[in-house]
Amino acid sequence: MNTNSRNVTYSTVGDYQLPNLTLNQPRKPLGKYGRLRRTYLMNHRPVLYNTMLLNGSLYPHLMEVEQTAESRVQQTMEQLLKQNPAPDKAQNQMAWVQHMNSLKAQAEELVLTELI
Repeated sequence: MNTNSRNVTYSTVGDYQLPNLTLNQPRKPLGKYGRLRRTYLMNHRPVLYNTMLLNGSLYPHLMEVEQTAESRVQQTMEQLLKQNPAPDKAQNQMAWVQHMNSLKAQAEELVLTELI
């Protein structure tokens, strides 16, 4: 059988003939934000998830979300750091770490609500 200019082969399983279909495997593993977006789509938008999965646009979409989220977190961190300067790292390391962790949590929260 010829479908969309591709030869489709079939395997016989019991009384059924099933098509031998494979999806292109991603070249690069997904990061935190790509996995979160995939989970969101699977749980809250299953029709969109399955459509994107079947037509091959899911992985590029997830990689785009990953890259956008990473750059947005970096930009937001820089903006928050300008608004709320960190204490001197050499004099008070724990306060600096606490301050930077707080800013990162704020930036990630903003990105998660906007993109994911």
